[in-house]
Amino acid sequence: MTAQDDVLRRVNRNGVELIRVVFVNNSGVPRGRVVDSEKLRGVLEEGANVTEAMQSFNALDRLVSGGRYGPAGEVRVVPDPETFTVLPYADRAAVMLADLHDLGGSPWAAGPRARLRDYLDDIGDDGYVPHLAFESEFYYTRESDEGETVPYDDTTCFAADGMQRAHDLILETVDALKAQGMGLSTYYPEYGPGQQELVVDHDAGVAASDNQILFKQTVKAVADAHDVGATFRPTPFSDLPGNGCHIHLSLWQDGENVLYDSAATSRYPLSEEGRHFVGGLLEHAPALVALTAPTVESYNRLQPGMWASAYTCWGHDNREAMVRIPSADADDPAATTRVEFKPSDNTNNPYLAQLGLLAAGFDGIERELDPGEPLNRDPDTVEDDDRSALGIERLPDSLDAALDALEADAALAAALGEPLHQSYLEVKRSEWEQSTDDGEWETEYLNRSF
Repeated sequence: MTAQDDVLRRVNRNGVELIRVVFVNNSGVPRGRVVDSEKLRGVLEEGANVTEAMQSFNALDRLVSGGRYGPAGEVRVVPDPETFTVLPYADRAAVMLADLHDLGGSPWAAGPRARLRDYLDDIGDDGYVPHLAFESEFYYTRESDEGETVPYDDTTCFAADGMQRAHDLILETVDALKAQGMGLSTYYPEYGPGQQELVVDHDAGVAASDNQILFKQTVKAVADAHDVGATFRPTPFSDLPGNGCHIHLSLWQDGENVLYDSAATSRYPLSEEGRHFVGGLLEHAPALVALTAPTVESYNRLQPGMWASAYTCWGHDNREAMVRIPSADADDPAATTRVEFKPSDNTNNPYLAQLGLLAAGFDGIERELDPGEPLNRDPDTVEDDDRSALGIERLPDSLDAALDALEADAALAAALGEPLHQSYLEVKRSEWEQSTDDGEWETEYLNRSF
């Protein structure tokens, strides 16, 4: 039985009528088509048509003026049968994640998911497989008597009261995630009132990025069914902690964790290759944040003292460092040695975020970049001259500055490829320009989409 035949069998067995075929463009917003089950075989074979212009739509839902992709030209949205998932929160519905293909049937060079898959295939030829988990924070919200959007409750960080008040929502969300094959890694009420951190188990390669798309859709759908809002925006409330999406990553080759040093005796057993991987992340940090913190609002969050990271440093369990090395589990250090990349939020395209991190890390390994000694204190408390001597720099303080760094970064440009690299820059520069032209970032769109 082919993968396509298996999908059709599962559609019939589960009484599915409508299938959402979803891709993520340069804006970071999940988009797609809905296919009737009777037409699914044709879409599985040839995809569904969509205008090339979707890759030039920005996060304000505006087409980039004079952009590379306009009203002329089409591509195909081709669902990946391996991602077929019956949706537990939508009656007689299922979803498949999709790649974008050109009319010749080849992966489109400007398609983020397809580009990541190509990159993973390339490093896979050498036995490498990355494992990732996207550690998302979000706020449950409600409408106040005055009609304003406010946090769902007033509970404090890690509070047991917060666990109880959000229990029904979280329990139903976890059930829905497990029904889609995602296990619960951790959950707790976060720093802000009504803020939550819910993390699903790590997965390999493109599946980890797929899970992030399904995770966010599930959280919002379950909350909406209870007449509760859910926002993943970087800073939905100006006077409260922001929402991050820290990315945990380990790198495996032929079944061995490349980042792990089996001879180490500490709880931070980072290998020499692991140090070089960190060196690559630090080297490319200014450009990386253009992919991992990709909206104007993202830079309201990347400030000193916010536990979001604002400087190019690394440390052992240092939550103000850009790269945190979490303490490995004593009973299984080989499986749990990893890096955590902190200057990231939920407005990113998780396919591009993963691609950028891998390209930066591998560049560090290939060039044997030395990250220096770990900093195990708040970098903002280090004197300017001392930070400079340590090679610690302030991360870009605006999307505009991050995009300049991405444009100039040869390693990330090569990993993305010219069509994706340049179209991404066009889309994100249009967001920056529109935010300055309009005088403010249009947060209502972020409320709807993130």
